[in-house]
Amino acid sequence: MFITGLFIATALAGIIGCFLPYLGQRKSGPNWLLIPAAMSLALFVWLLALDSAASGRVYAAAALVWLRGLDGVTLSAMDWAGAGAPLLVMSITMLGWHDKA
Repeated sequence: MFITGLFIATALAGIIGCFLPYLGQRKSGPNWLLIPAAMSLALFVWLLALDSAASGRVYAAAALVWLRGLDGVTLSAMDWAGAGAPLLVMSITMLGWHDKA
């Protein structure tokens, strides 16, 4: 459960850290948004360092969420398969196989 929470927190920190400067620069938001953006990106990097083996997967998932949710890009079947495969493997690992011997 810890890894799932870490995955979600890291993805959110990365998305927020990238969205706030976008909001400030493209949507005429206030410049002070750069301060929480920098703090969010620092949190993102720190959270990635907690589980370096999963850092690439977290970054890839955050990028897909950004593309779909904020940029409105329609994800292909391969994008969904690529995002779903690590989640399936994580679920199998988390639930485990119980030998009924």
